[in-house]
Amino acid sequence: MSLTPTSDAERFRNTAGVRYALHSALQQLRPPPKFAPSEWAEKHVYVPEGNKIPGLLRLDNAPYQREPMDMLVNPDCYRVTLEWGAQVGKTMLALCVQGYCIDVMPRSQMMMQPSQGDLQMWLETKFTPLVEANDRLQRLIAKPRGREGVNNQKMKSYPGGFIMFSWAGSPRTMRGRSAPVIVCDEVDGYERTSEGGPVSLLWQRAATFDDDRFLLEISTPTIEGQSYIDKSFQAGDQRRFHVPCHACGTEQVLRWENVSWVGRGETHEDTLMAIDDQQPETALYVCECCGVTWNDGQRIAAIRAGRWMATKPFRGHASYHLSEFYSTFRRLSSIVLDYLDRLKNDDLQTFVNVTQAEVWTESGEQVDANAIEQRAETYAAEVPAGGVYLTLGGDMQIDRLEAEVVAHGPGEESWSIGYYVLWGDPLQREVWDELDDLLATTFTHESGATLRIESACIDTGGTKGYTQAAYDYLRGKTGRRLFGVKGVGGWNRPIVEKSERKQSGKNARKVDLFRVGVDEAKKIIMRRLTIDAPGPGYMHTPVGRSRDWYDQLTAEKLVTRYVKGQPVREWRKSDKARNEALDCRVYAYAALKIAQPNLAKRAERLAMLTPGTPPPRQRAAPQPEIPPEAAQDTAQNNAGKTRPARTRSAKRRAGTWATNW
Repeated sequence: MSLTPTSDAERFRNTAGVRYALHSALQQLRPPPKFAPSEWAEKHVYVPEGNKIPGLLRLDNAPYQREPMDMLVNPDCYRVTLEWGAQVGKTMLALCVQGYCIDVMPRSQMMMQPSQGDLQMWLETKFTPLVEANDRLQRLIAKPRGREGVNNQKMKSYPGGFIMFSWAGSPRTMRGRSAPVIVCDEVDGYERTSEGGPVSLLWQRAATFDDDRFLLEISTPTIEGQSYIDKSFQAGDQRRFHVPCHACGTEQVLRWENVSWVGRGETHEDTLMAIDDQQPETALYVCECCGVTWNDGQRIAAIRAGRWMATKPFRGHASYHLSEFYSTFRRLSSIVLDYLDRLKNDDLQTFVNVTQAEVWTESGEQVDANAIEQRAETYAAEVPAGGVYLTLGGDMQIDRLEAEVVAHGPGEESWSIGYYVLWGDPLQREVWDELDDLLATTFTHESGATLRIESACIDTGGTKGYTQAAYDYLRGKTGRRLFGVKGVGGWNRPIVEKSERKQSGKNARKVDLFRVGVDEAKKIIMRRLTIDAPGPGYMHTPVGRSRDWYDQLTAEKLVTRYVKGQPVREWRKSDKARNEALDCRVYAYAALKIAQPNLAKRAERLAMLTPGTPPPRQRAAPQPEIPPEAAQDTAQNNAGKTRPARTRSAKRRAGTWATNW
C-alpha cells in the first residue's frame, strides 16, 4: 500500500498521512550509510579543474591510497605515517580524510603546516578549491561572514565539529587547542619550538580524547638521522607496496636500482661520464627476479594489482613508504631525465629525498684528522723554502688567546709554522703583552733570511666586555697590519668584506673592523686539506703537533638542515668538540686576503738566497752586471768627475712594525 496520500488535504486527516509524516521523520533520523573513507572519496570527492585528471576521484590511478585512507576507521589504529615521494597523492589522501571527518564521521580536527606561508598556500590551492568543487562539503561548512558557525583563516566549523589550522613555527597557534583528529603535513619541515616538537605537542594536547585520537603525519624524508618522518616510519610496522611481475608473478618493491636505460653503467654509480650518451627515453623497469623488462603500461598495470605488506608486527601504528616510481602520472623516462638533471647540477639529494623517498646520507665536507696527521713533515728550517709571507690568526676565549702563525707561498700553498696558547684573562693587559711579544718574533727562512709576521687578524667576538678589550688593544694598529675581525655566516660572501670603523671608547681612536665570511673560508680550508700532493692550495703541517690540534682543525662538518622546509647548508661540530685551531687558520687566511701580497715576487727574492734553489725566471731586458775588473777601470776613468746630488729617502726606523707598537 502506498504511503503517499491522494491529496494535500488528506495528508494529516487519515492513517496514510500519519504514516507519511512518520516515515519522513524517520528518514532524518536514519544514520548515514557506512562508507569506508576510500569508498566515500570515490563517490563524493571531485578533483578541481587544473589538475591532471579533474572530476570524480578515481583511486584506480592511485590504488595504494585506499588502505592508509581506510585506517581512519580502523579501531585498532591510532597513528598513520606516510613517508612518500612526490606525485603520489599525499595531499589528496589527507584532504579525503578531512572531508570524511566533515561529512560522514563528524569530528573536530587540527591541521598543521610547516609555516604560515605554507598554510596559506595550502588553504588557497588545495583545501578551498576542493571544497568549492564538492557540493556536500560546501553545504556543511559554515559560510564566510555568516551568522552561524565560523569560517576564516584560523578555523572552519561544520555540524559536529571544526577544523583548526596552525603552523609549526608558532606555539601560539597550538596553545589551548585540541582535537581528536590531527593531520600534520610535511613534518620534516617543522622547526622545533621552545616548548618541544610540534607534532608531539599536538598529540599531547589531544590526550583527553584517549583512544579516539588519530594522527596522520605526512612528509618526504630529508637527512639521515635528522628526518622526523623516517624515524616515525621506522617506529611503525614499515609497510611497502609490492607489485607483481607480469612474467613471473614475483611480488616486489619498485626500486631505483632496477631502472635501466641506454647509457647507465652496470655498476649504476652516480657519474657524469659520457652524460651526452645517456638516453633516458629508453628507460625500462627490470624485474628483480626474472630480469624481464616492463614498459610504463606494464608498470602501471602491476601497480594496480599491488598490495601493502608490513615487515614488522602491527601495534596500532601503520607506517607506509612509497617512492615516485609508483606514480601512474610519471613516465620512467621523465624520472630518469630528472635524475640526470639533478646529477648534472650536483643536487642528488633532492632526487633521493623527493623521488626515491629515501633519506640522504650526509657525508658532509669533513676531513679525516688521522690522514692529515700521518702526512706531517719535518721542515728543513723554521720556515720552509716555499713559505714567503707570514700571517697570524688569533682567537679570543674567556681565559686565553690562541694563535697560529702560517707561512704562505705561490698558489696559496701554506705551512703551519707554530701554534700558541697564551693563558690569561683578555680583560687584563698581561695576555695582550704576550701577544705583542709573539707578533714581534722573527723566524728563520730556509734561505737564511729572517722573516717577520707581516699581517695579523685578531677575533673580536664574544661578550661585550671582551669585545671592548680587543678593540682597546687594536686601536691605532691598522697601519701596522694588525686587524680586528668578526666572523659572519652566510654563503657567497667574500672572504673579507670592506672594513667598518668602530669606536673603541670615549674620545678614543677608532678601530677598523673587517667582517670575515667564515662559511666560505672554512669551505676553502677543508677542501684544501683534502689535496694530497704539494702544490697550489696544499696545506703542510709539521711533525710534533699535538693530536688535539688536528682534531680541532677538522672538527666541523658541512651538513644540511631544513629551516621552514628549506634546505640550509651550515658548518656543525659536536657539542663537546673544540674548533679554535680551525678558527685561527680562518683568521690567518683572512690576514693574507686583506694584505694581498705578491707571493710570486717574494718567492723570487728568497729563491736567490736559498742554497741549491734554481735561479728565478729572468725578467725582460735585465741590466747586465759589470765584471769586477771592468768596474775598477770604470771607477778610475770616472775619478775626478762630479756626480749629481742624489735625493735620499727618509730613513726607516729600526726594528719591525711589531716592536714599535
